[in-house]
Amino acid sequence: MSTLPIDKKTLKRSNRIFSKRRLKMDYPLYILLALPMLFLFVFNYIPMAGVSIAFMKYLPAKGIFGSKWIGMKNFNVLFTMPGFWNALQNTVTISIWKIVLNILVPVCFTILLNEMGRQRIKKTVQTFIYLPHFVSWVLLAGIFAKLLSGNGLVNQMLGVIGIEPIIFMGDNKWFQFTLIITNLWKEFGYATIVYLAAVSGVNQDLYEAAAIDGAGHWKQMLHVTLPSITPTIILMSCLAVGNVLNAGFDQVYNMYSSAVYETGDILDTLVYRIAFGTGQYGLSGAASLFKSIVSGVLIMVSYKAAYKLSGYHVF
Repeated sequence: MSTLPIDKKTLKRSNRIFSKRRLKMDYPLYILLALPMLFLFVFNYIPMAGVSIAFMKYLPAKGIFGSKWIGMKNFNVLFTMPGFWNALQNTVTISIWKIVLNILVPVCFTILLNEMGRQRIKKTVQTFIYLPHFVSWVLLAGIFAKLLSGNGLVNQMLGVIGIEPIIFMGDNKWFQFTLIITNLWKEFGYATIVYLAAVSGVNQDLYEAAAIDGAGHWKQMLHVTLPSITPTIILMSCLAVGNVLNAGFDQVYNMYSSAVYETGDILDTLVYRIAFGTGQYGLSGAASLFKSIVSGVLIMVSYKAAYKLSGYHVF
């Protein structure tokens, strides 16, 4: 069956007419979108001009246009600072442990929670483990300072079994461990939401088929539940890679002190101290830009890995 050739001008004209009709139909949506786009442009894109501070000897009194341009000197100073590489190492170490545990523990807890038969108890447990996520680190830091002090409740309990008091928040040997465990306690419950949603989407026919084949709860968990949520686990793991240089400023800043700078100082706290402690805004801008570039590369790599391994894509 032959088809008549379509003139290019006619095709362009019909596309133009169709676009105008769609625009007339959807213009209320574009109007609603205008305000968020304006907000995004004003507060996210215009401040990007501040990146130039990283290449200046910035003085607040002179502003961006009056400060002296010094090129890459801030980066040279940054990379030769004694505390920079130590802060980078601390950041990566703390972040990786947080990422691993905040995937492993929620997955295990979700699977166990899914096996609970009584819905009332299950919902009560879910509520209790979600609540810490909504408590500020400012408040939690004060609570942990009391609980983990030399004569706090934790050390009193350790003393009962013959263990000497541990200064969790003032000893370099224990501070990273304290950060990781307290963050896990605060966030793992909220992280289970994603995995519970994945579990709820598992085809129930698979459980019935496994039960007919003689599989008990544990075998169903290992051979049905876990494989079914594996794509979600892979996706969340890949997306978490972009946060390797985000070790949690709120938590660290509220819990650390000069006594634990060796193991507790991270890039964000280093940037904060450089900017507001010494007034070297150009140097702090260089550190922040370095972190942003590395994080941006890791995010692109993680999105690519998420697409390859689980089929997830943003665009």
